[in-house]
Amino acid sequence: MLCDEGHAMLKAYGAWGPKKMAGREYEGIYRITYLINADGSIEKVYPKVKPPEHAQQIIRDWIES
Repeated sequence: MLCDEGHAMLKAYGAWGPKKMAGREYEGIYRITYLINADGSIEKVYPKVKPPEHAQQIIRDWIES
């Protein structure tokens, strides 16, 4: 997130940490989505996001909540 240069919010949501790619370790953003209700409470966490189907999954879960 551009507004979170120090990664405080990303860390608070568990969306920042160690990653590996091609044998290299580095810190980066995890692909996680949070469904947050009007009260600001987290309704659902999607820790493993698959982009092609994810938007429909969120819409379905939002309608059901």
